[in-house]
Amino acid sequence: MAPNVCTSRLLKELRELQKKPVEGIRALPLESNILEWHYVLEGAKGTSYEGGWYHGVVTFPSEYPMKPPSITMITPNGRFKTCTKLCLSMSDFHPENWNPMWSVGTILMGLLSFMVQDSPTYGSIETSDAFKRKAAIESLEYNCQNKTFSTLFPELVELNETLKKEKEEKYGINSQNTSSSALTSSQDSTQLLEQGAASWTALVAVLIAIVACTWALIAYVL
Repeated sequence: MAPNVCTSRLLKELRELQKKPVEGIRALPLESNILEWHYVLEGAKGTSYEGGWYHGVVTFPSEYPMKPPSITMITPNGRFKTCTKLCLSMSDFHPENWNPMWSVGTILMGLLSFMVQDSPTYGSIETSDAFKRKAAIESLEYNCQNKTFSTLFPELVELNETLKKEKEEKYGINSQNTSSSALTSSQDSTQLLEQGAASWTALVAVLIAIVACTWALIAYVL
């Protein structure tokens, strides 16, 4: 259980975030554990992460704010390993750099800023821009499979459902048109085959008649 100083500080920061949200950042603690905060970073516009939603966890020590938290990212993103503690200036990898004045908001702003950089660190990975863009497109659907994410951020689950419906409506119409075209093409092909078969049958009948007449003429002559 977190000491009173830690709990009071984190509750204060929660109220501040609710009163003055930080653009591109969502963060909430578990109801059962004030020390475990789940965050969602919105991919920065004009980057390979645009359109992405990146879910992760900030775990605070009971000595917070005198000691720094650990930071991990759960959503595949192309910048960091998933479910791996990240080495950042505001994480528990560098307690010597920690400033007790930093808060949940400043920690996550720092993470979002570092994410769009190329600087290597423990827990970072190198991937192509194409991989990052693909991960961004798939991120929200991936996150919605996570029970904790769905519980803490229902508005994003609703957003995902809305986007899925829009895609279904858009591609459903195209699919219907494609199906109609395919059916018409199939019907045309069937008609051509039937016509070809009828022509072939008529030709065979004519040939048989010619052969019969030929043999009848030969028999008459003989």
